[in-house]
Amino acid sequence: MQPTQSPKATPAAGIFWMIVTGLNFVAVTAIVKHVGSGLPAAQSAFLRYVLGLVFLLPMLGPMLRTRMDRPLATLFAARGAVHTLGVILWFYAMTRIPIAEVTAMNYLSPVYVTLGAALFLGETLALRRILAVLAALLGALVILRPGLREVNAGHLAMIGTALAFAGSYLIAKRVSGQVSPAVVVGMLSVTVTIGLAPFAFAVWVPPSGSELFWLFLVACFATAGHYTMTLAFQAAPLTVTQPVTFLQLIWATALGALVFAEPVDGWVVLGGAIILGAVSFITWREAMLKRRAVTPPANATKI
Repeated sequence: MQPTQSPKATPAAGIFWMIVTGLNFVAVTAIVKHVGSGLPAAQSAFLRYVLGLVFLLPMLGPMLRTRMDRPLATLFAARGAVHTLGVILWFYAMTRIPIAEVTAMNYLSPVYVTLGAALFLGETLALRRILAVLAALLGALVILRPGLREVNAGHLAMIGTALAFAGSYLIAKRVSGQVSPAVVVGMLSVTVTIGLAPFAFAVWVPPSGSELFWLFLVACFATAGHYTMTLAFQAAPLTVTQPVTFLQLIWATALGALVFAEPVDGWVVLGGAIILGAVSFITWREAMLKRRAVTPPANATKI
C-alpha cells in the first residue's frame, strides 16, 4: 500500500526521510537484540504491540466508522494471523542470528510479494521480473551458503518471516481499496495484538521494568519509522527512495560489530546488495511501465 505522492516531487526530501526511516528501523532491531532472549519471542512481540496501542488513538474514529462486513472482517483476521506468525518468527530470529543477516534477509519480502501477486492476484510476471526474482533468490543463497556453513533455526525463522510479511502485504493490497489507510494500519495492530496474546500467555515470564521500557521504545521507533516512510513516499517516487534502504544493511552491520561484537560477514553484505538490487530493478521497471506498483519497499513489511 503506497501513499499518494505529492504533485511536486522533491527527491532530496525523499532521500532524507528514507534515511531517517532506516535509522528508526535499525533502532528497532538493535533494541530487540539488546532485550535478547530474557523474554520469550512471543511475549516480547506481544508487549511491543500492547505498548504501541497508545499510538492508535488518532485512528479510533475512522475504525469505529468503518462498516465491517464478513468478507472484510475475514481479510483483516487473515492478515492479523499471518502477520502474527511473522512477528513471532522475527523476534525469535533476532535472538539467534546477527543483526546484519536479519536485515539482509528481510529484503526478501518484496520479492515474495512479486511472486504472490503473480500467483494469487493475476499480476503479469514478465521475463525481466522473473530474472530479478531469481537474482534475489541467488542473493539469499549467498547469505545462507547452505553446505558451506550451518543454517540454523534463526535463518529458517527469517525465511518464514519474509514469507509471512509478504502474505500480510498482499492482503493489505486487497483491503486498501475498501477502507482508509488509518483503518488498515489500526486493524493490523489490533488483530496482531489479539493474535499474539495466547502465545504470549502460554510462555509468560514476569517482565522487568527495564524490559517494558525497552519494548515501549521499540513501539515508538517502529511507529516513527512508518510515519517517516510515508513522508518519504510523499516526497519522491520509489525509484528514488528504494536504493536508500541499502544503508540499513550498512548500519546494521556496523551496529552488530561495534555494539554486539558480531563479526562482519562480507557475504551477507554482498547477498543483501544482490537482493536489494533485484528489488530496485523490479520497482524501476514498474515505474517505467507506468503500472501500479506491486512490490513494496523493503521497509513496508517491518513490524
